Amino acid sequence: MLDILRFAVSCVLTLGGLFVLISGVVGVFRFPYALSRIHAAALGDTLGIALMISGVMVAEGFSVITLKLLVVMLFLWLTSPVASHLIGRMEVTINDELDVSMTVADLDAVWHEKEGD
Repeated sequence: MLDILRFAVSCVLTLGGLFVLISGVVGVFRFPYALSRIHAAALGDTLGIALMISGVMVAEGFSVITLKLLVVMLFLWLTSPVASHLIGRMEVTINDELDVSMTVADLDAVWHEKEGD
């Protein structure tokens, strides 16, 4: 009975992670601007990978493999948002027509970023 419950929880977590990852991919293809695409990809990666690894952890049970998966999940949770932030910052820095292609709330901050202040 416990194995069936563990299998069901594992399937729900893994399928939920798969749904989030597929939604992120659809968002990357549907959004028109680079910064919107980065946002969709970053959120989809972070939550989707965490759900999928959690599903594998539940399926595996408590063991050394579970601890290793937990370390991998924590590493990805820390590095994925940082990488997305750096890619977005690079887009703001090198795109001279950012205010033409999208609405920019604080144009002065964009110019300070480009000047390196």
